[in-house]
Amino acid sequence: MIDQNLLLIAYIVPIVFGLVLMTKAGDGLGASLSGREPLLKHARRRHMLGMNLVVLAGFVVSVHTLWISNKISEGGNVCSSATVFSCDDVLGNAQYNTDPVFGLPWGMIGMFAFGALMFITNSVSKEPDALWAEKYLKYGMYMTAFGVPIIALLISYEIAMEKICQFCTMAHIANVVCLFGFWRAGKMHEEGLWNDEAPAEAENKKDD
Repeated sequence: MIDQNLLLIAYIVPIVFGLVLMTKAGDGLGASLSGREPLLKHARRRHMLGMNLVVLAGFVVSVHTLWISNKISEGGNVCSSATVFSCDDVLGNAQYNTDPVFGLPWGMIGMFAFGALMFITNSVSKEPDALWAEKYLKYGMYMTAFGVPIIALLISYEIAMEKICQFCTMAHIANVVCLFGFWRAGKMHEEGLWNDEAPAEAENKKDD
């Protein structure tokens, strides 16, 4: 079986890289990579690429947590540990591993949520100037904001169990990063940085 820590790193890398593309640090990165990929010099394209990477990582890690839950229900052992980090103990706990309303596994709920976010980010990436694009971004922000109290609930479960599910944590981080991404996209609209101009050109236009 693949080392679970390696898979964890595989989720961390696109989330961190996606976050970098969505921040000011992405400006320098985009400039250095623009020779190979000219489109990365544009703030909006960098931002949406970063969001797509984070959403994809969130979706895949949600699939992974659902797989772990199913594996444990079959009597398997995926990432149990005597330390505080033990996804088996968290996802295998019958009292906490499903939502209290519909009884669905949390991994499945994450799949649906990130799947919807993936639809939004991909749609906006393809048609950023569509009349519905800004509205879709607001929907994404509302969805990820709604996810914050759910994350707080899941963290309270982990505190009660005195265990941490590292893969669940990656999904939580992806949601929070997406919330920032949708918020930042709204600010880009307000600041006139949503078009395909280079950042310097957009700033000059604002000054005019």
